[in-house]
Amino acid sequence: MLLLLTSDTHLPRRAKRLPEELTARVAEADVVIHAGDWVDTATLDLLRERSRRLIGVYGNNDGPELRARLPEVARAELGGLRFGVVHETGPKQGREKRCATRFPDLDVLVFGHSHIPWDTTAERPGGGDLRLLNPGSPTDRRAQPYCTYMTAVVDAGRLREVELHRLPPRR
Repeated sequence: MLLLLTSDTHLPRRAKRLPEELTARVAEADVVIHAGDWVDTATLDLLRERSRRLIGVYGNNDGPELRARLPEVARAELGGLRFGVVHETGPKQGREKRCATRFPDLDVLVFGHSHIPWDTTAERPGGGDLRLLNPGSPTDRRAQPYCTYMTAVVDAGRLREVELHRLPPRR
């Protein structure tokens, strides 16, 4: 199962549209995960229309219309793994422990907010690891060298081939 992970699209404030590479990859993915800060409903509608399955949450920059259509936290079982999606996880200092405590029932947590790509693991209370993934932003790199998104493969209850994709600069 191929996953596409994105967050913090901030359309149309940070870009007029999603990057073509990202939009093309949406059609290839079995599941698209968006970790909030859509800003416009058109992006939600576009991804719902083009995705086989979309899992998304609202972020701190999302207004009442998006909040009415999306949860603050989403959960899904994908290929034998328990996924969660949330926009904010707080400061990077202590993130792993904080998330492992808040989400002891998950195997993978996808989050956004910082626009900083993140891939770490945290030991969960009671054993096992929680994988923390932030795909960055495909439209607003902030202090990062590139705009980014992630892909991953779920196979036989394992997360493999987690890859951060750098997008070319916008013209």
